[in-house]
Amino acid sequence: MSGPPIADVETTVDAFHRGGFRILQPAQDAHRSGVDATILAATVPAAFSGSLADLGAGAGAAAFSVLDRCRQARAVLYEHAPLMADCARAGLTLQGNAHLAQRAEVVEADVGLDGKAREEAGFPRDHFDWVIANPPFNDPKDRTTPKSAKAGAHVMQPDLFERWVKTACAIARPGAGLSLIARPQSVAAILDAMRGRYGAVVVYPVHPRPSKPAIRIAVTGIKGSRRQMELAPPLVLHDEDGGTSFTAHADAITNGKAVLAL
Repeated sequence: MSGPPIADVETTVDAFHRGGFRILQPAQDAHRSGVDATILAATVPAAFSGSLADLGAGAGAAAFSVLDRCRQARAVLYEHAPLMADCARAGLTLQGNAHLAQRAEVVEADVGLDGKAREEAGFPRDHFDWVIANPPFNDPKDRTTPKSAKAGAHVMQPDLFERWVKTACAIARPGAGLSLIARPQSVAAILDAMRGRYGAVVVYPVHPRPSKPAIRIAVTGIKGSRRQMELAPPLVLHDEDGGTSFTAHADAITNGKAVLAL
């Protein structure tokens, strides 16, 4: 349904987790949250009750998904685009989101900052218990949208994963988790960025149907761990019959009823 305008931009109010919470996001010409956000949120452990950082939070769907499922957790949503940060703040005031509002704050800041500039922008060192991130994932050589707000959320810049993982590691306490979602072709860059910072890495392939190649990967790791990497069984979104309904497992994942875990 339609939402209140944000900076003269039309918005919609969209329900997630079967109405468990709602987000407010631009109606067009900007990134719109969907299944990726709920899959990313499902990488956070079932009993999580600590502090969460959401890097590139957009309208807040991933962080809100975690907070809706993990009722003792709290979150800081980091978003560089002013429009999307305003949408996330407005989303916390929506009817039905009262159970989120007191446990979340939005910080408008650039995840790619480094050193002192990063700390001055609101990224505390060694603080968070888990960090989630949905970085821009399209290669700059790919055909991209002409709309700047949407392109900024979609187009991957050089060294992006190195910069984002470096920030995630800096703001996470020892033993904290990191989760990212990306396209499969980014797996090498993600693993390179995590090397020396994260162990116990798990790669979760996400397939549209059993016979189709993966279209996403969710990658998790633990800061400072020395445990070897594992490749998890795939998450299959739809059955082979061509229907649009989710599989039972995917339905549970995307509605906050289950988590991705080995």
